[in-house]
Amino acid sequence: MQFGSVALNVLLMLVYAVPGYLFIKTKFVKEDTIPAFSKLLLYVCQPCLMLYCMQQVSYSKELFIDMLIFLGLSAALQLFAIFLLHFLFRKKSQDARYRVLQAASVFGNVGFFGTPLLEALLPEHPEALAFASMFIISFNLLVWTVGAFCLTGDKHYIRPKKMVLNPPFLTLFVALPLFFTQTVLPDMLANCITIFAKFTTPLCMIIVGMRFATESPKQLFTDPSAYLSCVIKLVLLPLLSFLVVNWLPVSYAMKATMYILFCCPSANVILSLSEISGSGQKPAANAVLLSSILCAVTIPVLLLLLNYTHI
Repeated sequence: MQFGSVALNVLLMLVYAVPGYLFIKTKFVKEDTIPAFSKLLLYVCQPCLMLYCMQQVSYSKELFIDMLIFLGLSAALQLFAIFLLHFLFRKKSQDARYRVLQAASVFGNVGFFGTPLLEALLPEHPEALAFASMFIISFNLLVWTVGAFCLTGDKHYIRPKKMVLNPPFLTLFVALPLFFTQTVLPDMLANCITIFAKFTTPLCMIIVGMRFATESPKQLFTDPSAYLSCVIKLVLLPLLSFLVVNWLPVSYAMKATMYILFCCPSANVILSLSEISGSGQKPAANAVLLSSILCAVTIPVLLLLLNYTHI
């Protein structure tokens, strides 16, 4: 992949954060309204994004098997990384910074940031969006359970109820029947879903811009734990995923999709879970914001490796 093309696409996505930053700085929008934007993103835009991704491909037995393989592989890599980090930092589990580091280093913005990146970089592989939907499912199954446990230290989060009662998983009850029956939604409804799906990235980055406006630049750029989580999330974990998938007997689309999604910055939901638990809000904000900024450099550089992917 061309460095300039990838860099331009990532920078254009980051530009969406500017209005959010200005809204808060000019007091056009109050800081306490940010959670309302987050709810719109989570409960409206994200389900529409799932439906949109599943509507871009037609059912076939081979594709469905590939999707299940992708689901299992993405879940396995995330689980391996989170348990490895939990083991490495187990002696510092009482420090909120290290609990945040574990989650922010593994769980990425695969839906709101990764999906439009796939559309831009892999336009000739529409199945990449179906694979992305599987990654979104594995991400949500894990982040609301294992991720929440890492952030809080509370084992009650690791329950089946937490795994299934989230918007992306519940959306499957609509998306999968449509996929299996190859049902195409009416144009009016499909257009409505597409609009909300396409709005996920601008809205996500607007929220990031709002969060950035509430942070002290000095605290953001001088937080060692945030830099450490960025090194793991933006460099080490993507390289690990590349080494794993590059030698597997799967299609180029599966390899490229997996790698691109692991290159994404830390997920906004890490900050949301920190706010819910009432601990680690500042480290979480720093990790999410710093990774969103630094990915403008790391993603274009790391995706050059796709030129050496074994097909």
